[in-house]
Amino acid sequence: MEQIAQLPPLTELSQEEKFFRDTVRQFAEQEIAPLVRRMDEEQHFDPALLRRLFEMGLMGIAVPEEYGGSGGTFFDSVLAIEMLSAVDPAVAVLVDVQNTLVINALVRWGAEAQKRTYLPRLASEYAGAYALSEAGSGSDAFALQTRAESRGNTWILNGRKLWITNSRESGVFIIFANADPAAGYKGITAFLVEKDTPGFTIGRKEDKLGIRASSTCELILDGCEVPASQVLGEVGRGYKIAIETLNEGRIGIGAQMLGLAEGAWGHAARYAKERKQFGKPLVEFQAMQFQLAEMATEIEAARLLVYNAARLKDAGLSFRKEAAMCKYFSSQVAERVASLAVEVFGGMGFVRDYPVEKLYRDAKIGKIYEGTSFMQLAVIAKMALDL
Repeated sequence: MEQIAQLPPLTELSQEEKFFRDTVRQFAEQEIAPLVRRMDEEQHFDPALLRRLFEMGLMGIAVPEEYGGSGGTFFDSVLAIEMLSAVDPAVAVLVDVQNTLVINALVRWGAEAQKRTYLPRLASEYAGAYALSEAGSGSDAFALQTRAESRGNTWILNGRKLWITNSRESGVFIIFANADPAAGYKGITAFLVEKDTPGFTIGRKEDKLGIRASSTCELILDGCEVPASQVLGEVGRGYKIAIETLNEGRIGIGAQMLGLAEGAWGHAARYAKERKQFGKPLVEFQAMQFQLAEMATEIEAARLLVYNAARLKDAGLSFRKEAAMCKYFSSQVAERVASLAVEVFGGMGFVRDYPVEKLYRDAKIGKIYEGTSFMQLAVIAKMALDL
């Protein structure tokens, strides 16, 4: 209780946080909303929108001011992800990966030369990607088969990565490879690989159920030669970078699912007030009121979990269990709320003329990426039960 007392009230925002939240919300509603359907159907992220995200400072929230970024808090990133997700989770996940994974990893583990090379670019022109997953290493992340062989002052990388978010838009990739397979996970090392590095190729883009504008691609490393100066952190310490960064990234996914649920609820509530049946608006039926009330209650509970985890992280307190809880619960809420929103719309919710159909499709990934729901439950159980 003493630790919690040090934190600000979870849902109480400072004036600066409120202004930032409202600015991002307005940007999303005015500039992203008109593009959502086209980007989803074409499975393509609008390049002009990517430039606007940089101009708004949303791609460099986590970059310290000395490197040209906004110097924002982790909580600022969470607010931005939440607001963007209410309009388009596919846009939010790009901003999420950029700030909570890529920039976060560079700030914490990058050498000064690496920070000065990449952080200004990540704040102004480069999207970044985080390449850990492979065909045989999803939940078992450290079963990865990508290899790194040392040759003097260079490393040669060989292998394939799957399901890598931001692949098409990125200029730099954090790629995890095993430099010493005999050492198991203690051989895993993180490398900074630029898009135009010889031997590095971006493969096919996945044809996904949801967040279709977000590029999720295979990465191919075939004799990819990387200078020793591009090792992020230390050789053999990649597992620590992966674990700790993903713990923080899960809060970002929680924020994404929270925002998605808020967006779906907003559409459902508006429709319930407009749509008439039996001579009166749907919202006047008690059954509809109760359904919307239950949805609102679950969303508020998810918000408290997400904000609590983010506040703990910013305060330098332990947050691993809370991150797992917020990711697990928010993904459950997002799927349930989006599904009920489709039902509020009835037949209209089943067609692409209305946005709830897309939000329902987008919600499913929340239970899968950056740690499945089963993995979150395993973390929660281990920590809650002191196993």
